[in-house]
Amino acid sequence: MKRLAPLLLAISITALAACGQQASKDSAAESAPEAKPGLAVTGAELVLPAVKGNPAGGYFTLVNNSDKPVTLAAVSIDGAAKAEMHETKGGTMAPLANLEIKPGETVKFERGGKHVMAFDLDAKLTAGGNSELTLTFADGDKVSAPIKLAAAGAAMEHIEGMEGMDHSEHSN
Repeated sequence: MKRLAPLLLAISITALAACGQQASKDSAAESAPEAKPGLAVTGAELVLPAVKGNPAGGYFTLVNNSDKPVTLAAVSIDGAAKAEMHETKGGTMAPLANLEIKPGETVKFERGGKHVMAFDLDAKLTAGGNSELTLTFADGDKVSAPIKLAAAGAAMEHIEGMEGMDHSEHSN
């Protein structure tokens, strides 16, 4: 038994050291930033539709403070079955497949320009609440930010170039 004591002590120390290394890795993962370095999302708002079943409009500002261009490839909103980037130009709205943001550039997703259309909304999305907006980039990195849920209020139909637009083709 005396000969086994040093061996058991060595095994115990090794196990404790490995456990401590795992705890350090877990702590580092928890404290590591979730956001893609150099990118900031601010002012995120999802304007809920006035008529249930219609799409919602998503707006935010994205700043690329990094020294490299990034390509925004997709968006998602927790509680929306589907979200798409769109752009309105001259009264015509079309989907945006992706969007390159140069170093130092600020891109605004706003009414009458680039925006997000969110479809098939969960009933849990109600005005005054919050959800989560996730931006996915071409390299697979993601940035998430809270998004405020707002009532229709200033409906999109009152924005120049948006009146009379039919979004029903995008709801499937």
